[in-house]
Amino acid sequence: MNKIDVTFEEDEDGFIVASCPSLPGCHSQGRTREEAEVNIREAIIGFVASMKKHGEPLPSEFDLHEVKLEV
Repeated sequence: MNKIDVTFEEDEDGFIVASCPSLPGCHSQGRTREEAEVNIREAIIGFVASMKKHGEPLPSEFDLHEVKLEV
């Protein structure tokens, strides 16, 4: 399983915002850290699937079927 760097920050409304720096524009959020982790995992999988569908090159560290968060 590959590791993907994800950052977590609390926004002004108290939500936890998760971002994947190696996929610019890939962000999600949750009311809790745990919810944000689930949501960013789904966002990463969808983002990578969209890149593949449109023939865009993927960063070498991505595996569409498994995503492990490095926090």
